[in-house]
Amino acid sequence: MRELLKDCNRVVVKVGTSTITYPNGLLNLKRIEELAWVLTDLKNSGKDVVLVTSGAIGVGSVRMGMKERPTVMRQKQAAAAVGQAMIMQIYHNFFDRYNQTVAQVLLTKEEVGSEERYQNTKNTMETLMELGVIPIVNANDSISTEEIGISDNDRLSAIVAEIICADILILMTDIDALYDSDPKSNPNAKRISCVDWVTDEVRKMAGDKGSAFSVGGMLTKLQAAEICQDAGVKMAIVLGEDPTVIHRVIAGEDVGTFFNSRRK
Repeated sequence: MRELLKDCNRVVVKVGTSTITYPNGLLNLKRIEELAWVLTDLKNSGKDVVLVTSGAIGVGSVRMGMKERPTVMRQKQAAAAVGQAMIMQIYHNFFDRYNQTVAQVLLTKEEVGSEERYQNTKNTMETLMELGVIPIVNANDSISTEEIGISDNDRLSAIVAEIICADILILMTDIDALYDSDPKSNPNAKRISCVDWVTDEVRKMAGDKGSAFSVGGMLTKLQAAEICQDAGVKMAIVLGEDPTVIHRVIAGEDVGTFFNSRRK
């Protein structure tokens, strides 16, 4: 099934907070620049590319001198407002080096919960891709009154993949795959190469969330996989420290954990 990825034409890549920041919450500029190069190269090869990014609240929190992710809603919104501007400026600067235009798309639960707004979102995304633009999507945390708007950006990225009928969603995170137990505490944990169905047994393999500035964990990634599988979208979980892993996934290499779709 991985071999079929060589023919995919529409790719959604999601980067978590831990992928684009250091443990202290500051942006990892080298990695972001490498990500911009890989995604631009993917776009140049003729594929449609969408980037879903986390990090706004975490980056904004650090910028304002907070020692950990805020828990008070209005502080989250303030941190997101600061962080969104910072992250988009950085993305724009790096993508511009490769002559690639990007656009910011901020979503809330209302955009995907209403049929009309769902279609409006789809139309916007489709038009941007037709014009050669890479949409950069994030939850609109600066105005949302719900946690992350759509709970987390793992599931948000799966919803985006569903909206645009993507061929594959690639989740870049701080662990290289799904394991049968926590590899941080069990050196004998085994990597799961492929998952055909997200079952209760698979869900039991999920561990805790990562850094103090992130929200998601393996459980939210499995929930994203279920959304993708139901929508006919393939998904992969890979280690985000080297953005060129995206090329390896699409080449069909046995990296990370691959989730087959149920419809395709």
